[in-house]
Amino acid sequence: MINKTYVEKLTGIMRSQSVDAMLIAPSEDLEFLLGFSPHMDERFQGLFITKEKEMFYIVPQLNMEEMQGILKGSKVYDWGDGEGYMDTLLGAFKDFNLKNKTIGVNGSTSAVSVLDIKNRIDVNFINGRPILEELRIIKSEDELNNLRKAAHLADKVFEELLGYIKPGIQEKDIKEKIQELFMKNGADGASFSPIVASGPNSSKPHYNLDTRYIQEKDIIILDFGCKYKGLCSDMSRTVFVGGVTEEEKKVYNIVLRSQEAGEKAVREGVTAESVDVIARNVIEEEGYGKYFLNRLGHGIGFSVHEAPDIKGGNKRVLEKGMAFSIEPGIYIPGKFGVRIENIMVIGENGPEAVNKAPKEIAVV
Repeated sequence: MINKTYVEKLTGIMRSQSVDAMLIAPSEDLEFLLGFSPHMDERFQGLFITKEKEMFYIVPQLNMEEMQGILKGSKVYDWGDGEGYMDTLLGAFKDFNLKNKTIGVNGSTSAVSVLDIKNRIDVNFINGRPILEELRIIKSEDELNNLRKAAHLADKVFEELLGYIKPGIQEKDIKEKIQELFMKNGADGASFSPIVASGPNSSKPHYNLDTRYIQEKDIIILDFGCKYKGLCSDMSRTVFVGGVTEEEKKVYNIVLRSQEAGEKAVREGVTAESVDVIARNVIEEEGYGKYFLNRLGHGIGFSVHEAPDIKGGNKRVLEKGMAFSIEPGIYIPGKFGVRIENIMVIGENGPEAVNKAPKEIAVV
């Protein structure tokens, strides 16, 4: 079902920025507006919304019946594998007077498709992501409540996971257990593929393998989240197996102080970059600044990464209804890393950390 409130807001932003239409390919952006996003493959398809609030959809015949059911009352143009989509698109552009116009595209729109269209149609494509981010950056209280529920599920999974981790299992066993526990506890699914980075792998912030075995003495970064009614959670904790060294304890406590300083700096009216500076200074003053590789945080909502970024140079003022992570880390190549992450929301009663899982050193 089309979310008319968001369409109204989107077209208002478009008109204010002189954008004639938006092209939204299958994605979380599309699901946000329609409550549905079809299977995405190499075939071109997408929703077009004009600044006058008219809508049409270009769809492969394989998805035609499905999209007609979703977009009742809106024009759906279909094309077959034999003829390709370009002639169908040309007809739609003529019907809706989009030739020589400015069209924003979302992040999942194929660059190849954009280039092919420009070779046939005189049209000015622009990056539409900032417009779509503006649409979603302020959450309703219902949406914030669903973020809180998603965070609660992540907290619960972490608590149960501590009783599962032990020497001899593989990183992939822990990843699979995380996803199993989310489904058991009522999540709609994972919001991203969990990161389980153990031992020297923990110094790689976005480690993407899962084959190492947990040792008798080990360190593990856990980064995971779920979806609940379309809203995401994202939480990181660093746990220790069989004990913790003095160096690990020192680094952990520095990251913890940085993370808590970042949380305390969050309030309405301050800039995103000012929060990053406060948390980053804690790590830099301890001499580990070169090992803090990432922005302090990212926005979260219907996507696990969206606006606002909590980073240097982002002068966006924080407002009620925003939600974002605070996740400082220290990553020492070849040795180990530590990350602690909570999601913050600015709700009716001010800023709050929606993750409640303990942050003190945990040894299993």
